[in-house]
Amino acid sequence: FCRKNSKETQSTTATRILLTLLSVLLFMQVFGLSSVAQVILGKGNSGQYLSINLAFGIGATLGIYAAGGVSGAHLNAAITITQCILGNISGTTLVAYIIGQFLGSFIAAATVFAVYYDAIYHYTNGSLTVSGPTATAMIFSTYPAPNVSLQGAFFTEFTATVMLILGVLVIHDEKNNAAIKGIQPMLTGMLVLGIGLGMGLNTGYAINPSRDLPPRIFTAIAGWGTDVFTADHSWWWVPVAAPILGCLAGVLIYKLCIDFHNHPAHETEHEKEQTGMETS
Repeated sequence: FCRKNSKETQSTTATRILLTLLSVLLFMQVFGLSSVAQVILGKGNSGQYLSINLAFGIGATLGIYAAGGVSGAHLNAAITITQCILGNISGTTLVAYIIGQFLGSFIAAATVFAVYYDAIYHYTNGSLTVSGPTATAMIFSTYPAPNVSLQGAFFTEFTATVMLILGVLVIHDEKNNAAIKGIQPMLTGMLVLGIGLGMGLNTGYAINPSRDLPPRIFTAIAGWGTDVFTADHSWWWVPVAAPILGCLAGVLIYKLCIDFHNHPAHETEHEKEQTGMETS
């Protein structure tokens, strides 16, 4: 019996890893990264900044629809780590999700590179660079705007992720006015779109370590070199650390400003009244 349960647990974990990988690969990262590639390589003739925001929003929506029932749609490492710290998921589950997210994101970057291989080499004349007039590293990972300091970029990513987790909590909080379950993925996609429209200028709104770090590792391997880690005062760690801290801060803010002010007792009485009316 114990062996059977152990096998079932391992199978469930493997399924979650696979589903998370596929959801990130097929529904979020490929949509988002390919839209960036199209805008940059098309020199603005095949899309604009809005199309990038729309693509990431669509990818997030479809990813949550695909993975929500099995894995809870853990597409963001910062949110997954926060859930583990809060005790909502185990350390084993955390590792499984992170592996799935990072593998999916890495493969998505490789897929987009393969799709736009010819266009990238035509655009760059075979010189893959992080900065300059024909830079293409930003297709895969985020980099701060030239006029933004490292501190300003960190605060931008931190704040954008606070807004992300606050929105996610509002959409899913059953003790508050939670959205209907079938509409939650669509609203989350709109949330990502809104963050991109309002807070994307400074850093490109990574707001997700698993969206930014694996493609950066891929670009280092694929020909852009270690500049992807040393450019802009070693910017690479900001899209990893700032979203994690932003998620934790956002949860604290939500608890203090909204969650603690809900009244479960009143909700219970209301539920009893509804039950009584249904019985009648």
